[in-house]
Amino acid sequence: MKRTTPLLAALAALPLSLLSPAPSGAAPAAAEPGPGVTASSSTYSQNAQLKRELGTRSAGSYLDAETGELITTVTGEADAAKVRAAGGRAELVARSGARLQSAIDALQQDASVPGTSWGIDPRRNQVVVEADSTVSRAGLRRLADIAAAQGGAVQVKRVTGTFREEVAGGGAIYGGGYRCSSAFNVSAGSTRYFVTAGHCTNAGTDWRATSGGAVIGQRTGTSFPTNDYGIVKYTDGSAPAGNVDLYNGSYQDITSAADPVVGQAVKKSGSTTKVTSGKVTQTNVTVNYGSGKTVYGMVKTTVCSGSGDSGGAHFAGTTALGIHSGSGGCSDGVNGSAIFQPVREALSAYGVNVY
Repeated sequence: MKRTTPLLAALAALPLSLLSPAPSGAAPAAAEPGPGVTASSSTYSQNAQLKRELGTRSAGSYLDAETGELITTVTGEADAAKVRAAGGRAELVARSGARLQSAIDALQQDASVPGTSWGIDPRRNQVVVEADSTVSRAGLRRLADIAAAQGGAVQVKRVTGTFREEVAGGGAIYGGGYRCSSAFNVSAGSTRYFVTAGHCTNAGTDWRATSGGAVIGQRTGTSFPTNDYGIVKYTDGSAPAGNVDLYNGSYQDITSAADPVVGQAVKKSGSTTKVTSGKVTQTNVTVNYGSGKTVYGMVKTTVCSGSGDSGGAHFAGTTALGIHSGSGGCSDGVNGSAIFQPVREALSAYGVNVY
């Protein structure tokens, strides 16, 4: 969508670095470098079909880093045959999605402390846990004990920085004293809205294009924590285009929405760091922010972002993928750790569509 309605305030997770090895029995770490590969419309369709057919028998799918082919994890030959019948490539792994979910359940029961996050990496066939610099040695031992009890299903990393909420003032769209970035313009019939981060829409009802300017829209829904999405209805009579600002004088048309796939290339458009690129690294991510607020079902990427990008658009070509939630920082301008809320969940919650 055209960034005539970007919003701003940011949750930040500072840059990540691997400081501790995988627990005994863990799969080898997958290589992280590289820009990601393109996901086609047929890839999204195939991924959705296999999710429906396999459910938690699969531990997820990812894209081959060289060919872009969709690889779907399964634990038995019968399901591998279903993957091949759908035109995909099957990979036999030790742990199903149900097994990894049980590991996540154990973490959420015993390790939901500020400064931690975890999500599924299907390339490793593991749940990857990250503990920031605020987590004590006792906390790390607790995580290590939980990981050990999961028989290699959990990998623990110590990461730099802190998972924290961070807001910024000035510029772009204002509401409740904060500035945010919008994600996508959406519609329900002839009524126009935009979606953004829930921690933005929690802050204020009225949203403006400039500090102290006229109100352009009013919040009609918000969900944070647990989720991180909100929706604002245009009340100024405008009908903005359904595209994303590329900050170079051009715009990317958005015509569909899909769930992201690990390994795919993704871009982010936000009012602070503008357009940045990376790839998807984890899905079904839980983030325990330093304030004690937790969000679930997020997606982690290598995209650079910064304070003020919250609510911005994550997309691939003409496909909407997500709403920016966590700002991971980017000290070298290349390697980030941005987190986004999958957009299809927000669209479904509010009964709206991209256009």
